[in-house]
Amino acid sequence: MSILETLPKPQAKDCLLDYAAILQLLPHRYPFLLIDKVLSFEAEAEKAKIVCQKNVSFNEPYFAGHFPSDPVMPGVLQVEAMAQAGCIMAYLKFEEESKGKRPAFMGIDTCRFRRAVRPGDVLRIEAELEEFRRSIITFDAKIFVGENRVAEAKLKATMV
Repeated sequence: MSILETLPKPQAKDCLLDYAAILQLLPHRYPFLLIDKVLSFEAEAEKAKIVCQKNVSFNEPYFAGHFPSDPVMPGVLQVEAMAQAGCIMAYLKFEEESKGKRPAFMGIDTCRFRRAVRPGDVLRIEAELEEFRRSIITFDAKIFVGENRVAEAKLKATMV
């Protein structure tokens, strides 16, 4: 039985996994849990791919200081959202290798921010597997708002 079959079924009809399943997969909690939904997961593609969603609300705690008169989601949190999407992909794709482990961030390469993320934006976070070797996952990730790419990075994490 795959991990997908054991996770809680989503309440929403437009997603593969919602908050209940994500809470079982990731060790992160509010205010650092930055994935609201898993929209799709392609394990058997040439390169595994996951698509997640984050709804950016004006109530996010970082907007109080970043920046009160011109609220912008910090880039480091966008990177964290991409990392969380990649780690969910690792849990789903590499069940045995990830069982009983938690993700640890290892590195960021070629990170770019293309436009500001603001309250009300709905982020579509896409991560595509590059390599998984010795519990280390390397993946490319992108964030979109609508059809506009707002951030991208090559990330690396390990399961410890």
